[in-house]
Amino acid sequence: MNWKTFYALLARDGHVARRNLLPTLLQNLLQPLLFTFVFGKVMTSSGIMPAAYKSMLLPGVMAISMVLAGVQAVAMPLITEFQFTREIEDRLLAPIEIGWLAVEKVVAGMIQAMVAGLVVIPAAWLIMGSGVKLDFGRPVEFLLVALLVALFSSAGGLALGCSVGQTQIGLMFSLVLAPMMMFGCAYYPWSALETFPILHIAVLVNPLVYASEGLRGALVPQVPHMNTLVVIGALAAIDLGLLFLGLKKFHQKAVS
Repeated sequence: MNWKTFYALLARDGHVARRNLLPTLLQNLLQPLLFTFVFGKVMTSSGIMPAAYKSMLLPGVMAISMVLAGVQAVAMPLITEFQFTREIEDRLLAPIEIGWLAVEKVVAGMIQAMVAGLVVIPAAWLIMGSGVKLDFGRPVEFLLVALLVALFSSAGGLALGCSVGQTQIGLMFSLVLAPMMMFGCAYYPWSALETFPILHIAVLVNPLVYASEGLRGALVPQVPHMNTLVVIGALAAIDLGLLFLGLKKFHQKAVS
């Protein structure tokens, strides 16, 4: 491990992210905030949804924003660098082991995911107005869950970026990310699926379920949510699995 090279690569990615901050935020936050406006503002103001729905919705929107930010921050550049610009060849010449190049991308993706998640809280609060009741009395639990969600998004982006071709980007969003968001318990709690027993169990393979339920338990413990220890254990296992797969795929593509 060459720490000087690692920090230099991280600083370079940070500089690129800062230069593209506004387009990146718009790309990652536009869809979640539109859902927030429709469901959290329009439907609650018209009386179709209760005002308490705002508090339940916000952690799910935060989870989606973090996942989108982390996946796009890692997967999209990797797809381009491996298959179009071949910029990855310059990175591979750096005085650092191949595996640490992938770890640096994961860390950079985690930072972007955390920023996107934190930006959502005041933005959604402004959109929905009064009635949002978040509880920040569990800072350690919130930070741990947020870090696990950020690692899931960036490690998932690493695995996808090393597995998907340029011509399959649209397929990735339509077959992977879109179903993940709709069945990720972001817009409703996991307990709401109890009337659909098969779906109630099937969605447990979706990592976004644990991300949404974990943030919901940390920020709005007054609403129904999954057990926090179960969430932390599931996210840790998913993170390790995706990180192992992503590092393996990255090494295979880099060597080839």
